[in-house]
Amino acid sequence: MADWLEPGTKAPAFTLKDDQGNKVKLSDLKGDPVVLYFYPRDDTPGCTKEACAFRDRYDEMKKLGAQLFGVSADSAESHTKFRDKYSLPFPLLVDEKHVMLEKYGAWREKNMYGKKSMGIQRSTYLIDADGKIAKVWKRVKVDGHDQQVIDALAGL
Repeated sequence: MADWLEPGTKAPAFTLKDDQGNKVKLSDLKGDPVVLYFYPRDDTPGCTKEACAFRDRYDEMKKLGAQLFGVSADSAESHTKFRDKYSLPFPLLVDEKHVMLEKYGAWREKNMYGKKSMGIQRSTYLIDADGKIAKVWKRVKVDGHDQQVIDALAGL
């Protein structure tokens, strides 16, 4: 289990497919800020609320030059249903083997009512145009998180 990455460090490289089968490589995104938000599961209450908040603020993020990606361990089929159901305008990356989730420290031991299990910790990384971690939000609370991300983007 990897530790959280710290601001100022180089963002770990990744290549994943999105919900439409397109390959997304971090190295191809250089030159733009990138927002990666890690979420536990498609179409669950908290994850839906977070995705819809990002959807509603997506134009503001684009104006600030950002590329936004949601990441979970769900399948491309699950992502497509989730994206279509809520009209999400950004890609959802598929990490069924937890490779990227582990590199970014989002795959962690969780403790729910005394029962320990591995799962995705809701978290967000802002990567600057040079590929360095600019900001990390660990254990994200959904309410107001979209504004925190926009404020950080505006400060880059």
